[in-house]
Amino acid sequence: MTQRAAQGRTARARSGARLLATAVFLGAATASQPFLQPAHAQVYSFSNVTIEGNERVDAATILNYAGIRRGQELSAGALNDAYQRILNSNLFETVELLPQGSTLVIRVREYPIVNVISIEGNKRLKDEKLAELIKSQPRRVYSPAQAEADAAAMAEAYRVGGRLAATVTPKIIRRSENRVDLVFEITEGRVVENERISFVGNKAFSDRRLRQVLATKQAGLLRTLIQRDTFVAERLELDRKMLTDFYQSRGFIDFQVVDASAELSRERDATFVTFTVREGLSYKIGKVTTVSEVEGLDTAEFEAVQRIRTGQTYSPLLIDNNITRMETLALKKGLNFIRVEPRITRDNRNQAVDIEFAVVRGQRIFVERIDIEGNTTTLDQVVRRQFRTSEGDPFNPREIRQAAERIRALGFFSDAQVNADQGSAPDQVVVNVDVEEQPTGSLNFGVSYSVANGTGFNIGFSESNFLGRGQRLSLSISTASSNQNSSFSFTEPAFLGRDMRFSIGAFYRTSESDFSVYDTRNIGFNTGIGFAVGEQSTLDLRIGASEDKLYNYTGDSPIIIAEEAEGARRTAFVGYTYEFDNRITGLNPKGGVLLRFGQDFAGLGGDNSYIKTTALALAETKVLNEEVTLRAIVEGGAITSLGGNVTRVTDRFFGNGKVRGFEPNGYGPRDLGAANQDALGGNMFAVARFEADFPLGLPEEYGISGGAFFDVGSVWSLDNTAGFGGAEVDDGFNPRATVGLSLFWTTPIGPLRFNFTRALVKEDYDKEQTFDLTVQTRF
Repeated sequence: MTQRAAQGRTARARSGARLLATAVFLGAATASQPFLQPAHAQVYSFSNVTIEGNERVDAATILNYAGIRRGQELSAGALNDAYQRILNSNLFETVELLPQGSTLVIRVREYPIVNVISIEGNKRLKDEKLAELIKSQPRRVYSPAQAEADAAAMAEAYRVGGRLAATVTPKIIRRSENRVDLVFEITEGRVVENERISFVGNKAFSDRRLRQVLATKQAGLLRTLIQRDTFVAERLELDRKMLTDFYQSRGFIDFQVVDASAELSRERDATFVTFTVREGLSYKIGKVTTVSEVEGLDTAEFEAVQRIRTGQTYSPLLIDNNITRMETLALKKGLNFIRVEPRITRDNRNQAVDIEFAVVRGQRIFVERIDIEGNTTTLDQVVRRQFRTSEGDPFNPREIRQAAERIRALGFFSDAQVNADQGSAPDQVVVNVDVEEQPTGSLNFGVSYSVANGTGFNIGFSESNFLGRGQRLSLSISTASSNQNSSFSFTEPAFLGRDMRFSIGAFYRTSESDFSVYDTRNIGFNTGIGFAVGEQSTLDLRIGASEDKLYNYTGDSPIIIAEEAEGARRTAFVGYTYEFDNRITGLNPKGGVLLRFGQDFAGLGGDNSYIKTTALALAETKVLNEEVTLRAIVEGGAITSLGGNVTRVTDRFFGNGKVRGFEPNGYGPRDLGAANQDALGGNMFAVARFEADFPLGLPEEYGISGGAFFDVGSVWSLDNTAGFGGAEVDDGFNPRATVGLSLFWTTPIGPLRFNFTRALVKEDYDKEQTFDLTVQTRF
């Protein structure tokens, strides 16, 4: 490369010398005018123009750029202008204008042709990725400006990846026949990591809690192994917004990010990011009133749909949600152009905010059209259905903002901007949607480990925007030492053009568990629809069929022997699940509630006839300045046989993982008379789990936190209790209780969880598991 670099520098030196010579000649000609002809400026007139050195560009084109006609009188300044026009055409490496009596000689040297383009010195970014950024092309005229732009684009790619010290230098190697090789020499430098993220001015929340809010992350303990938390300057603006949203949702209405800055270390391989904030005070909701400025409108109806009360923590989202409810009510009543304005009065003494919702008549403005740009893959209809407004409808700015949030929430676009511009008339607006596509598919390879199932491997493919239609497709195959699972699912989120979800799926599972003395095989499919029944609740309806087989039983329990003798049993069912979840969309930023209730009715065909019911309730909240998360989960299920049928082991509940501290199939009804004391499962189970997650006081970059839990529950009830030797199996409600501690460790290979458990209440025949380790990672 030293010889190539020398040749490139020599070429540039020669070119610079020619340009300097021409400039000196023209400058001297101009400067000498007062001395040679003190009364008149020197003028030139050429009866002949000769062009030399051109090979690909014809003479007429050069004369056209020069703008010189034969016999035309030219001053030295006009001759210099002609020189600049030819040079600025970017067709020539050097240009000389040489007056020789009545003849003007225009001597040019054309830019060479690019022979090949090569990239050297890159390791972190592959040639293929960098080649996509290069606009210069082989067999095209070499342009220094374009080469510099290409180098800047590649340097930007490295900067986004955290390598701020990376440099890209374009160089040329001269070849015969006026050709050059274009070489981009890259010095990648080291990744610039976020060595430390700190805050100044925060009192209500610790640095640790605020770092969890940011998109920018701090480098971890094992950062040198796999993953690095790199510095991206553009991310700071997003961090400012996320911090503002975090504080305002907790009542800090005066919160400000005064400054967000990053300083490079002396070695330029690390950054120290500092956010200076001004918190202010947290405010509660004070008095809430509703007034109407629209004649004949009853405010009582609008008050009835409000979900806001005195004493709640103030949040902009809380206000917006209530305004949306009231404006939706107005639309249902056929009242167009009705707007609800929140009028806020601060009571600083009581740290409260009084809110008056004013129902007013807005401007009569209509949506002329909705224009969508930038969606190269996603179909227009996928974006349009995020709007509750169509062309010709009254314009509602709040609905447009909510549609923008729904578009961003799709996850299909790296950026989505929605703006309303003036239309063809004063009462018309055009809604412009400008999006930037991003990859929506993934191919995952993974490894998992647990004490129960051993080491497992999995491969999965998922596409959340299949064929640009917003459909979700996923395939997965996983295998462990004791089981194998394969599944397929497809979801259409807008079935029949409505806000309704259609899904279809299939599965195939086999198990050869070390914790039982039989093998199972399950195969089936299901399909259904789901739709919203409230702001935070959904209802899913489904229908499906399955076949379950129990085989290779090596024990002597008469209950399981009888069930194996039945062979494969087929089940056809219909079912539903209702779910209420406000953990994400709810108004409490510190926690939320999840409620789920479902039933399956088997007996439409096949061999089984039963009703299976499951229910779950979860509540969680953050305490102690949101450093500690408290969680309570209550879960239960029951299967009721119909038509004289009895359940079998493949249908019943085992409660695996429900009460920690027991092996799989480690508690519940058991045939103690059989040689293997086989676990039989139960027709019912109930569990209550109470958990706390908390920091351990270690440096955050270690990625280590702790937890504690208390579990209590049981599995009970059988249709057939005649065990080995005629002895009756105890299938009564025998509660178990365990306590334990957890250690969570976020590592480059995946999240590790260590559970240390002790049983407080158990049966003599239960099989305990005092330690459990799980790890799962994807590549």
